[in-house]
Amino acid sequence: MESKLANGLKLLYIPKKTKINSGLGDRLPEAYKKFYKEWRHKVPEPVYYKPTPGKWTKDEKTGAVIPVQNIPIPLKYPKTMHSGIWGGEAIVQGFKQSGKYKSRVPHFWTPTLKKSVVYSEILNKYMSTTVTEKALDEINKNFGLDHYLLKTSACDLRTTLSLKIKRHILMALRDKTFYVDDNVKQQEVYDKYKHYLNDYTHEEIEWYGLTFDEALLKMQEIDELNEKKAPLKAKYRLELIEELKNNNETVEENKSWLNKLNPFN
Repeated sequence: MESKLANGLKLLYIPKKTKINSGLGDRLPEAYKKFYKEWRHKVPEPVYYKPTPGKWTKDEKTGAVIPVQNIPIPLKYPKTMHSGIWGGEAIVQGFKQSGKYKSRVPHFWTPTLKKSVVYSEILNKYMSTTVTEKALDEINKNFGLDHYLLKTSACDLRTTLSLKIKRHILMALRDKTFYVDDNVKQQEVYDKYKHYLNDYTHEEIEWYGLTFDEALLKMQEIDELNEKKAPLKAKYRLELIEELKNNNETVEENKSWLNKLNPFN
């Protein structure tokens, strides 16, 4: 009985409506939907705590076996973060107790922000931007900005600036638009980073790193371009064929009624 009830509940499950599966968002290509899910729906790697591995653990005091509960720390993502590279950091929301006998008060911990210059070998550009200490550590740990951005998921990069730079790097790498005056350097850099292209198709790179509004605008531009490309002669031909089909169906229907009414048939 319980198994039947469980199966019934599964059948009644209705997926939650999101931007990309309802309204205009449902018309967006799968290439963009894949990126959007990676950016907005995928769970990012924890930054402010170390998750306990496994499903069960042993309490050190009581010795009792208890289930592991890795509860994420509540984070706030301000709009200003999108103009910098934050390396997955955010504003931590919690409580602070200044003394043993004092009550807790709400408190926000903000990451340490620095104005710094980062360099992309593929784009051959120096960029001045706001970064966090963790972002700088990640860039150094991965031996450069390009490796860090190409290796890291969209949900961990989070900010639109990080994703925009990654998009430009992927497009430059795909189309080989870097070091056009130096073929030796171009091939050297391409061989160094080309393995990252294995994770993307041509279309996925085209839609990668766009915000939802930018994706809708791009889709609208593509629709308008396709309408301009389609010749009017082909459009009128299809309309004429459809009209002739409707007329033939009407004539055949009238004939069938006349045959029924004709007593000498």
